[in-house]
Amino acid sequence: MNGLASLPEHVLRLVESSAIAEFATVSAATVPIDTPTYYFPSDDLATLDVATGLAYPAKADRARRNPRVGMLIEGSKDEPVVSIRGRAAVRDSDVAANALRYIAETGFEGISYGLPWSEARKAVWYWTRLIVEIMPERIMWWDRPADMERAPQVWSAPANQVFPASDPGPAGKPSSPAKWPQRDWREIAKDGLARNILPHLTVCDADGYPLPIRTIDCTLVGDRFRCTLPGWLPWKIAGTATLTYIGLETFVGEVETEGNAVWLNVERALPQLPMMLNPQRVLQPTDELRETLLGRLREETARRGQPIPTLPEEPPAPTRLARVRFARFGTSAPTVEGTT
Repeated sequence: MNGLASLPEHVLRLVESSAIAEFATVSAATVPIDTPTYYFPSDDLATLDVATGLAYPAKADRARRNPRVGMLIEGSKDEPVVSIRGRAAVRDSDVAANALRYIAETGFEGISYGLPWSEARKAVWYWTRLIVEIMPERIMWWDRPADMERAPQVWSAPANQVFPASDPGPAGKPSSPAKWPQRDWREIAKDGLARNILPHLTVCDADGYPLPIRTIDCTLVGDRFRCTLPGWLPWKIAGTATLTYIGLETFVGEVETEGNAVWLNVERALPQLPMMLNPQRVLQPTDELRETLLGRLREETARRGQPIPTLPEEPPAPTRLARVRFARFGTSAPTVEGTT
């Protein structure tokens, strides 16, 4: 049974028309990492799909290693909140086709800052993508954020559900991880707090699924973040967690509960992808960063026995559901990729 297609109309409408989801994976060190990411349902609604650059494939690598993932989709104060446990399958057997699909799903105007497609298409390090398909295993939803003081409605996949597997992993050793500049986490925390937005906390549930949830209050007290969370949660607050401000400032530590407060004892911040700190650099990075990304792209395409894609002179036409998203957000929906 298709979980997305079985959702109530108002919930499905949100899922089809939104663009950004909190997408959480688990690292080899069992750290749940939430990366707010552009998502796009498959046309038949069998999966919710996300993508990441082949030049910075960390979150896809995590999903291939551990397919238990989590997603959170939110709307306005009068729209639903949707929490999803899913199984991920990584698609990288044809990265050229992935690039075309990604452009068809996202457009390019939202990150081009006025660049015409004739220039934007040169950013092959950005458009060459791994796609991660997420088939829901459990979907929980509340009709509005205010309803999160009580238990959600729940859809669960049947016990005999067959989840797709990832494409076979590429041969050889992965390209060496890029060493992005790293500041002290306290400096990064100042940037996060200055956004004046509510961050998301991510903890693995008892079955190992990393589930993000938005805080309703968060302050920094010494070396700890003090958070208040909604009254009903899909997991026990314990163990390793991350706290992120739109994926750009992300902190790792252990959580503990004291009364109504949840404390994150910060150990470190995750590295920040430099071009995401300045969105205008996504398609036009510095020369040094461009060479770093192109070098990794060459290595990763070679591991897969594929050429670096040549993008068409005209962008592909939007998909059916891309047009739904564009109707909500304009000619191009926003994209977010802050951490690797």
